[in-house]
Amino acid sequence: MIRSQRLRLSVIVLLAVLLLSGCQKHLSGTPSKPLSKTELLLGTVAEISIYDKRDETILDKAFQRIKEIETKMTINNSETSEIISLNNASGNNEVKLSSDTFLVLKKGRDYSEMSKGFFDITIGPLVKLWNIGTDYAAVPEKAKIDEAKELVDYRKLRLNAETHTAFLEKQNMQVDLGSIAKGYAADEAARILRENGVNHAIINIGGNVMAIGGNPKGVPWKIGIQNPFNTRGNYIGLVQIQDQTVVTSGTYERYFVENGRIYHHILNPFTGYPVENNLRSVSIVSDISMNADGLSTIVLLYGLEEGIKLIESIENTEAIFLTNDKNVYVTSGLKDNFTITNSEFKLATIKK
Repeated sequence: MIRSQRLRLSVIVLLAVLLLSGCQKHLSGTPSKPLSKTELLLGTVAEISIYDKRDETILDKAFQRIKEIETKMTINNSETSEIISLNNASGNNEVKLSSDTFLVLKKGRDYSEMSKGFFDITIGPLVKLWNIGTDYAAVPEKAKIDEAKELVDYRKLRLNAETHTAFLEKQNMQVDLGSIAKGYAADEAARILRENGVNHAIINIGGNVMAIGGNPKGVPWKIGIQNPFNTRGNYIGLVQIQDQTVVTSGTYERYFVENGRIYHHILNPFTGYPVENNLRSVSIVSDISMNADGLSTIVLLYGLEEGIKLIESIENTEAIFLTNDKNVYVTSGLKDNFTITNSEFKLATIKK
């Protein structure tokens, strides 16, 4: 059930992009339909649609780059994964990393420091204990949660920029790049497309949407923001972007139900349990998908008021917040670029 829900989310987001972008007429000499390709990568659906080129080799190059990143950062193939090697060596020895893995790991630690541990790149032991998103998801014993919490501490991840090595100081520590790896892959795919002359394209990796340029009519893309209360994927509003990314994190994306209670996958590293606040989802709009990926998780953990304060302090970054009572909050830079289209939701402001 959870896996199919993730697949629907990815497809729905992309369909919203295609249907809402008004792309029946394209730039002079461009095709009426995009050149598209879809594969299952990084544990989700990856789809790229190019609107101004008919060169399939460009698509192949972009997908090959995503596959390279997956090979290095996966937690499913111990023969190729640098992350598995690092986790297996915890408490014993440092591990040599590629420039890709080192960069993403450093970014994860930077976000851990910035958020004072609310976002913690070493949350792997808790993620593994809860198993949310698998057939083995269940509420762990509190003693097991407390034990796993002792292994979560980004300050015990050592990184050496000169040698590109990493070391987890405590045995059984585990890093988890699930919160930012898809964003990095989207950024890299976009780089490949731009280097090959693509000016109009949409990249969608598991709901991480990256827009290259505007749409072929010369106006910004209109991206539908998922309705988190509707599994059929209706959107609640439209955000306009150009050469930007939209990344959404939500408590509805991966979860299980036990004894009538919902447990989602956004874990608070301080409590060891899924975070509890009034936020249902957060969508980040930014220039860099990896940044939006990390910030969407941080803000969901922070909660509404602290989340808005954080995003308002970061240049070229905006956010859309959806609460459990169907209120919508947007940061100042989106007031002219976001429109609610579902009457069940209403725009709100924080009372001072």
